[in-house]
Amino acid sequence: MIKKAKKSEFMEIRVPRLKFGSASLNGYLITTLILFAFFLGMLTNKVLFQEKELKLAKETTVTQAATAKAPIPQAAPTEDTTPKKISVDNDPVLGSANAKVTLIEFSDYECPFCKRYFDDTYLQIKKTYIDPGLIKIVYRDLPLPFHQNAHKEAEAAECAREQGGDSIYFQYHDLLFTRTTSNGTGLSLDQLAPIAGELGLNAQAVQSCMDSNKYKSEVDKDITDANKAGGNGTPTFFIGKSTSSGVITGTKLVGAQPFANFQKLIDQELKR
Repeated sequence: MIKKAKKSEFMEIRVPRLKFGSASLNGYLITTLILFAFFLGMLTNKVLFQEKELKLAKETTVTQAATAKAPIPQAAPTEDTTPKKISVDNDPVLGSANAKVTLIEFSDYECPFCKRYFDDTYLQIKKTYIDPGLIKIVYRDLPLPFHQNAHKEAEAAECAREQGGDSIYFQYHDLLFTRTTSNGTGLSLDQLAPIAGELGLNAQAVQSCMDSNKYKSEVDKDITDANKAGGNGTPTFFIGKSTSSGVITGTKLVGAQPFANFQKLIDQELKR
């Protein structure tokens, strides 16, 4: 025989309602509960406030530690624009020997900024100042080490000069800058002697001169002199009064600057 389950095992059990003896007791209990809830709220807020303060203190500590480790920003170094003494050496000259002002250029035949100067500014300087005999340009070499053929191109130009003098040198100089794509290896080495042949020079003699490294030390000396004067990039120019000793005190101008910037410095020197 299956035993009948008690009703309380599967159905909601009702809790008997308590009845208090008086209204004053009920009021006392209500007041007690209100006070308990009040103090419980105060305690909860205090705990939350302390947690917030602790978190803020940790964040401040981390920020201060990061600030202490961070390097103090330094002002960017300024370009040294004080005039420098620089020699024309025995390098090729374009312009009148008696020109009042000398512009010394340190350049690289494969430098894109040197080519930009040649394309955009050089001819204006030549027309305005060199052709009338007001200034002369001295070209000195500063082939950068990451331009693969630039050093040898500088040597080839010296080899061309050996046959035809400064006039031929600058004609060769113009052809190199006109034809190079100035990407570091714009002209291949086997092109250098034939370009000299186009100017009526003995191309085979130029090639032999290049192969012998005859002018390597000359180019290296230009690099050393440029570095001593603070010329570490190309093109770098020094503009100053011509002297009988060949050593000028020149104001430095760096980069493929517009003609107006050269004009300002040249005119200042011409008026002195």
